[in-house]
Amino acid sequence: MLRQLIGQVEELLELYGSPLPPRFLHFQAHTQQLIQPPPPPPQQQHRWCLLNLDDSSSEDSCYSFIMRTGKTGYSKMLEPGKPPPTKKARKERNRKKYAGSAYSTENMEQQIWKEFPEDLFEAVIARVPIATFFRFRSVCRKWNSLLTSQSFSQQCAQVPQAQPWFYTITHENVNTGAMYDPTLKKWHHPTVPALPTKLIVLPVASSGGLVCFLDIGHRSFYVSNPLTKSFKELPARSVKVWSRIAVGMTLNGRSTCGGYKILWVGSDGEYEVYDSTKNYWTRPGSMPSSIKLPLALNFRSQAVSIDSTLSFMRSDPDGIISYDMVTGVWKQFIIPAPPHLSDHTLAECGGQIMLVGLLTKNAATCVCIWELQKMTLLWKEVDRMPNVWCLEFYGKHVRMTCLGNKGLLLLSLRSRQMNRLVTYNVTSREWLKVPGCVLPRGRKRQWIACGTAFQPCLTEMA
Repeated sequence: MLRQLIGQVEELLELYGSPLPPRFLHFQAHTQQLIQPPPPPPQQQHRWCLLNLDDSSSEDSCYSFIMRTGKTGYSKMLEPGKPPPTKKARKERNRKKYAGSAYSTENMEQQIWKEFPEDLFEAVIARVPIATFFRFRSVCRKWNSLLTSQSFSQQCAQVPQAQPWFYTITHENVNTGAMYDPTLKKWHHPTVPALPTKLIVLPVASSGGLVCFLDIGHRSFYVSNPLTKSFKELPARSVKVWSRIAVGMTLNGRSTCGGYKILWVGSDGEYEVYDSTKNYWTRPGSMPSSIKLPLALNFRSQAVSIDSTLSFMRSDPDGIISYDMVTGVWKQFIIPAPPHLSDHTLAECGGQIMLVGLLTKNAATCVCIWELQKMTLLWKEVDRMPNVWCLEFYGKHVRMTCLGNKGLLLLSLRSRQMNRLVTYNVTSREWLKVPGCVLPRGRKRQWIACGTAFQPCLTEMA
């Protein structure tokens, strides 16, 4: 093996036209002595650091040494009695390696960012995560002013909608909200200072990045963007309704630049529509006589919006009532509810109406998902919660609150013995557990009393 190594060194040196260095000749002569039978050992010998040729890593080290010798034509060998040189740390070698190029890299970046197009800069920022934007908006006034920039608002409108967030009210803290970001799986606790603190204000509908609030006494409506705290109190209604009402909200276009509309409907058939472009409530007409009254409505009677049409769940008889915000036409569809159903809510995904509810039979309880068949107007079960999770509900009186109507649902399942939060993706049919909602400086996991899903947007104005 040593003869082969020496031969390779000689070939490399002859190839590059370099004579053999004296120390290499000394190494060659000494190697010949190693190959020959060793003489009787003297009483005292020098200690040598020899390579273990049986180790593959040692062979690689020897080969790398030969290649370095062939390139430079000279190499320092170890001399007897001298320890091998210490190997420098990798961080120190990298620091010296890149120290010389740091100054040129910094200058290059300055030249690039100096000529970076402004419209491309806004297009990039419009696509960063919401949490990232709020971190760097405090860097300078220019970045912070993007919230009120018309061009930046247009860039945000072109970005495909991400997963919706959820604005919720917890059971023991009804005066402040809690927002859940399903992408980061994190809870936020925003404050809307303009909301009245002496009243219980509940989120009842949403559209785009705006959330519609209604006080528990049904006296006043409010609209706010929870991310930017943009706030507006709507004018007083012409009709005072003290019964349960259902509320829906739609945009006139792709963003709030074209305005938005809000519909409320009472159990006795009274309803009004608010148009943000006109800033007042109107009574377009009366509900058709074909629709049976009264309507059984409650806080779980959240509306789902498909384009300009709002749909509500009704009971006695079971079915769906829809209202077109553009044409002002009411429709009613009598659809039998699945048997053994409780705590059910409408949802929507890709223009398809879904139904989410609890199936309870004997002591077993399970969350099921149905899809409305357009041809037969019947509910068809398409999915249900995994059986392993449903076993936790066995023998317990479980109540469910469903939030969200745009493809992603947040389910709050609670009983005296448990409190669970789960998300369900209608498209991928994926069930995920949600970390518990804990208030700042608190330890107890909160129950979700009510809430709504909304698309997080930085430029939507109330």
